[in-house]
Amino acid sequence: MTTKQPKVLIVNAARVDFDKSISLTKLSAIAEVSAFDERTPAEADSRERIAAARPTVIVTKEIPVGRELIESFPESVKLICEAGTGFNNIDLDAARGKGITVCNVAGYSTDSVATLVITMVLSFSSSLVSQQRMLALGDRSNFPTMPLPHFEVGGKTLGRVAAIAQALGMHVLVSSRSPRSDAPYEMVGDVGELLERSDFVSLHCPLTPRTRGMIDAKALKRCKPTAYIINTARGAIINEADLVAALQSGTIAGAALDVQETEPPPPDSPLYTLPNCVLTPHIGWQRVETRQRLMDLIADNVSAFLSGRPVNVVS
Repeated sequence: MTTKQPKVLIVNAARVDFDKSISLTKLSAIAEVSAFDERTPAEADSRERIAAARPTVIVTKEIPVGRELIESFPESVKLICEAGTGFNNIDLDAARGKGITVCNVAGYSTDSVATLVITMVLSFSSSLVSQQRMLALGDRSNFPTMPLPHFEVGGKTLGRVAAIAQALGMHVLVSSRSPRSDAPYEMVGDVGELLERSDFVSLHCPLTPRTRGMIDAKALKRCKPTAYIINTARGAIINEADLVAALQSGTIAGAALDVQETEPPPPDSPLYTLPNCVLTPHIGWQRVETRQRLMDLIADNVSAFLSGRPVNVVS
């Protein structure tokens, strides 16, 4: 007699496998996998598909999984696996109410995001984006001597992304809820001190009620006027209206935002046209190797859960 395989339903697979380059082999070896080729399905469609499939595990990527949807889940659903680090899109109380475990995939994109942050640091240091904007507008006044500010990163202070920054000769400050006594970088007491001392501030915290809007006008005024803010975490950690005002007034030198409060920002957002702001479309996790690692770690999460030893549990 054969044992029936558990079912895994990937609700919006196209958000991860948008270029059809990701293998589900590892996950398929432990479960029957269904994957819908959509990025942001309508909630009604998700509800209908989940009801029809009656999966044991639901995998989602950065879409709202609210109370109404969770309460509509069939009794077969035992695990929601968020395909990423942040899980603020899932109603954890509703999941607990139905006895559904929620897990995430932490750390899968650490190297990729660190590379993006350092790319942004180096871009600011050479005014690379500003130069390209000038050339795109037909302004060649940056030849042969560039009128834009540019500087060496050696000796500058960065508020995160330790190893690569240290290899570039930067001094690293970290403010964390879990300070390490053996850290190879300098731990600081609070975020305010980090803001005051850093030439570059890189955000790497989850979006919670405590961190929402944490970088606001008051926080930005504590930064050096020569400082740059880099956000690869969640857009709402920064109060965007306050950031725009700070960029316009010169309170800080610039910002690089891989995440925004609304992705993409509204068409009339000043973020598109501010010369000291660099926008990227949430690409920190999107390298093909990073996405494959994500799917393989999801398989590990599912395997651990099915064996009765769940990992990466957030609720």
